[in-house]
Formats: sequence, structure tokens, C-alpha cells
Amino acid sequence: MPDSYYAATISDFLVASDEAILGELARSNHHALETLQRQAWIDEIQILKNQLKPCPASKLFLEFSIPRMGKRADAVIFRSGVVFVIEFKVGSSRFDRSAVEQVHDYALDLKNFHLGSHHLPIVPVLIATQAETNSIQLRWAADGVAEPILVGPDELASCLEVRFPDHLRQYETDASTWRNSGYRPTPTIIEAAEALYSNHTVEEISRSDAGAKNLESTSQRIAKIIEDSKLNRKKSICFITGVPGAGKTLAGLNVAALRAEKYEDEHAVFLSGNGPLVEVLREALSRDQVSREGMRKSDSVRAVRGFIQNIHHFRDHYVNNPEVPFEKVVIFDEAQRAWTSDQASKFMQSRRGFNDFNMSEPEFLISVMDRHIDWCTVICLIGGGQEINTGEAGILEWLEALHKRFPDWKVHSSDLLDDRHYTIEQKAIDLLSLPNIIRHDDLHLSVSMRSFRAEMLSAFVSQLLDGNATEARDTFAGLSSRYPIVLTREISEARDWLRMKARGSERYGLVASSGGHRLRPEGIHIKAKIDPASWFLNGKDDVRSSYFLEDVATQFDIQGLELDWSGVCWDADLRWEGTHWHYYAFKGTRWQQVRDDTRRLYLLNAYRVLLTRARQGMVIFVPKGNDLDHTRPKLFYDSTFHYLKSCGLQEISSSSQRDTIQ
Repeated sequence: MPDSYYAATISDFLVASDEAILGELARSNHHALETLQRQAWIDEIQILKNQLKPCPASKLFLEFSIPRMGKRADAVIFRSGVVFVIEFKVGSSRFDRSAVEQVHDYALDLKNFHLGSHHLPIVPVLIATQAETNSIQLRWAADGVAEPILVGPDELASCLEVRFPDHLRQYETDASTWRNSGYRPTPTIIEAAEALYSNHTVEEISRSDAGAKNLESTSQRIAKIIEDSKLNRKKSICFITGVPGAGKTLAGLNVAALRAEKYEDEHAVFLSGNGPLVEVLREALSRDQVSREGMRKSDSVRAVRGFIQNIHHFRDHYVNNPEVPFEKVVIFDEAQRAWTSDQASKFMQSRRGFNDFNMSEPEFLISVMDRHIDWCTVICLIGGGQEINTGEAGILEWLEALHKRFPDWKVHSSDLLDDRHYTIEQKAIDLLSLPNIIRHDDLHLSVSMRSFRAEMLSAFVSQLLDGNATEARDTFAGLSSRYPIVLTREISEARDWLRMKARGSERYGLVASSGGHRLRPEGIHIKAKIDPASWFLNGKDDVRSSYFLEDVATQFDIQGLELDWSGVCWDADLRWEGTHWHYYAFKGTRWQQVRDDTRRLYLLNAYRVLLTRARQGMVIFVPKGNDLDHTRPKLFYDSTFHYLKSCGLQEISSSSQRDTIQ
């Protein structure tokens, strides 16, 4: 994919005619060229020609691609090992917050995902063409990205002459090496869904470095399984595993998008029982499509509903309905969370009125797809340590249904499906050892893609929750420089830390366990339900959004989704006492110890979900407690706080705040 519509040395740009430059921009533009866009380019070319001077080590790029965001920066100047990202607001005399955040986001995107920019100073510049500038002052973050400079059209030349601290100029490179260094984005699931739904490929939006498990290889394996099923008129099912944040949902969305685009007769659909995830993705895709194509919101909503569906609506449609589904390729997200026979029967009989329903969800869903007389493919995405609710079946119910009722189905499995992180039931392990299970190493995604800075985060969280402080401390030592995790006993400090760390439009929010009932005295009320679409998608001016740090999301709200920075609020439902974790539920006016092993697992996994939601870092808030309140004495919290410190985490200090350099 071309990185820009126009690229030239500044010397060549200055002698080229405006018509030639405009013509090249127009030829590279794949959309109808509107009058406003053409005039904006003319104005930008004039400003650049007036302000730029020949420089031996400088190059200009116009309409420079920012792939992860699916957008283009108006201009990028590479000058003597410094990257200037320039955004114009033609005809404006104001520096709107959204415009400031936009150019800051572009600079951060280059710093984080463009290999050649990792060690270079990056300066975002916003030019409002009708504005005047008072003064130019650079403030640098520790990673070498400056705060945006806000200038009028006559001050760009001055911006390019700014001085840099010596430590930010350690790496010298030329424009060609910088340009060809490669772009390795790790999109949020929302960004990925928008890109795939608008016909981008997974290669354009995901990492492809040798150190990460390539999502494309998993997608290719699934494509081969589907084609084999179609060619041989067989029914098949495959199980994909992956560490938290490894891209399982992305892989599933990619399959659904590609099959829907290339093979309309397959009617590929992505199904999830995760209500908040479905709601957020649908709303995000709908808003994005309305913005890109100008279509009516109602039409967009209807189209998106065919691409992403709630698995429970799919299930209910086919109960007592013998029709053959028109979907030939079905992707089940978080398949380990499907209900057991007892849970499904109880719900369907009491809540849906189907008194003769006596199957587990996996058995019923396979039976629906088995109605096809020729072929179909079912894809199950399996997360490790993700069961967080009563009656979730894990993978045993899927395997038992296939073994007992559907022995003719071809079963393809990740070679790590029998690992303890994905199943702890010996019966499931035994079934996976049967000769009819075809194992593939490329059906396992081994590296977290959620945190592009911290592939070791998943290991650290597992060690912390396993009670192994020594290993957790060693892992954190190699993690902390790229992925900050800090502690505090004050919720106000947690909020301040999040606001301080986030730049541009980076999203932050508070999360807590659904059992954290005694966080309420700290102003954290887990019973106040969030509106997921507003919390995850709306801006800083909306009190319902995560940015306001008022409404808190629980593990049920946030599983499968992510933030850039999170504040994890730790209540007394999970306490470190002596040498291991103790588990509690708040009933009425007091805490009761949880003795059931399954409920203990759900509680531990709730904190696993909370601790793996942030892409860039987190603050963990452990209340001080109050000995005058029998529901939250200091003893309930102090031991947990000291255990977390023994895992290597430090309390917030001035050094943990974002450093800035004048």
C-alpha cells in the first residue's frame, strides 16, 4: 500500500509546478475529488512553498498513510532525523481540541508502530490557516514525542528550526531508510473491525514481525479448512486458542469479513455471547460506515447486524424451528463460555418457555449447523482463563457433543487446546487424544497483540494470580520499562495518573470486579450499569464515556474489549491472606467465604480479565479500608497491597508520572 500520495525532496517540491503536484495528489486519490479537498490542497501547497527551504537531508510526504487509524496525515516532513507530522485546518482561526488530538494521535501512531520512528524525535504541528501564533515552545514526553505545536501559516519555518535535547538525537538515519523501515500496527478490536468491515486486509492492520505469531497464517489455515470442507462436502469444526489479547477475535472477524466479501453464498457470520462486545462493535461499525459512505444510520445498522450477531439470538431463532440455516461459515467467539446442559436447559425452560430443551449450547449449535446436507464449517475461538460466569461449559461440552452425536465431523484443533490454560478437565484431555482430532500449531496465537509494548503482560498476570511473587517480580523487571504498572491507595491519585499518562485520544477508564460491592464508599458503584457503546466510543465531553472516570466497567462489560490505560479497582472479594488467595462474596451486610471451586475460578478469572485490558499500562487502586466499618477494615486490603508490592509493583511517585522536558 503506497505510504503517501506525493513524495519528493523539499528541493524538488519547491521547483515543481503547483499543477504537477496537484495532479499527482489527484491521481493517487481513489475517491471523487471534491472542490473543497482540491482547494485545501492548493492552499496547503502554497503555505508549504512559502515556508520550506531547501535542506539536504529533508523529504516531504503529502497525504501520508496512518494505516492503523485508516487515515492520512496532511503532510510529513523528514528533516535531519526528525519527523514533523503536519495537519492543516484550512480556513480556521481556532485550534479545536479534536484537531489537536488528531495530529497528536498521528505522531503517537508513528512512534509506536512505525519501526523507523521508534527512536526519533517526532513533532506534531497543527496549522490553522487563519490563526496567529503567540510563541512556540516545545514540551517533550519521555518517549520523544512533543506536545502538539499550534501555529498559524507563517510560523511553520520557525517550527522546523526548533532545538532538541541531546538525548533525543542519538539515532541518525536517512529518509529512505526511515521510509522503508516497515509499519507494524496492533489495532484495537474496534479499529480492526472497522478496517476489516471496510475491506482492508488483516496484513494491513496487524503486526507481522518475526517475534509475533502471524495472524495471517492462522487465517490461511482456516481458509484451507473451509475450502477442504467445501471441496469434499464435509462438515468441519476448528478450535483456535490464544493468550489474552493475542488476536482471536481479530482472526474470527477477518474470516467473517473475507468470506462475506469473496463468497457471498457462504453467508459467513461472527457470533458472540458477549453482549457488550456485540453492542460496541455494531455501533462502531455503523458509525464508521455512516461517516465513510454517508448512508442512513438505520440502513447501516441493518447491514452490520448481518455481519455480527448475538449468539443467543441465533440460538433462539432455531429452537423449535427446523429450517436449515443459510450460514455456511459460523464463527463462535469465546466458545468456552457456551452454556452447559443444566444452565442452558434451566434458562430456556424458565426464560424462553421451551420446556423440552435438554441440550448444552454447544450440542444444540452444532446440531443446527448439522442440518446442512452438504458442508459447513464452524470456528470456535477459545480463550485461556476466560470463564467468568455460572454455567460456562469450557470445551468439554463441545468435544462430548462431537464424540457422541457428530462423529462424522472433521475436528481441527490447536495443538495447545489440552493445555491447562484452556482445559482442566481430564475427560476433555482424553477426548483430545483421540486419533480423529487433527492438530495444528498455527491454530494457536501465542503472543499478546493487545499491548504492543508488553508481550510479557499475560505471563506476569498469570504468575501474580498463581501466587508466585518471585516469578512475577522477575517478569515485571523486564516489563516495567515498556509497560508501567503502579499502585495507589487513593482513587484520586489513580484518576490523576490516568489523565496524566494518556495523550491525544488514548482511551482510559476505571474497571472493577462485579463482586466489588464495598468500593462504593470510594465512589465506585459497580451496580450502576454502564452503557457499553457510550463508555467505549463516546468522547471526552460525554459524562457516560470512560474518560470521565465516573462509571466503572466490570469484567462482564469489558471482556473482549480494551483500553489504552486502565485503573483497576481491587476490592476485598479477592484477598491475599498469608500465602495464598482467599475468595469472598458480599451478601447482605457482610462478606462470606466462597468455598465452591468453580466460583473461585470465576472470581480469579474476573481479575485476570481486569488485569489484561490495558494496552499501554495501568494503575491498581487498593483502598486503605476503614476500621470503623466492619465490611472494610484495613486488614482486608493491606495484605493484598503488600503482596502486589512483593510482585515488583511500586506506589505512585513523582517519577512514575509522565516526564516532560522543556
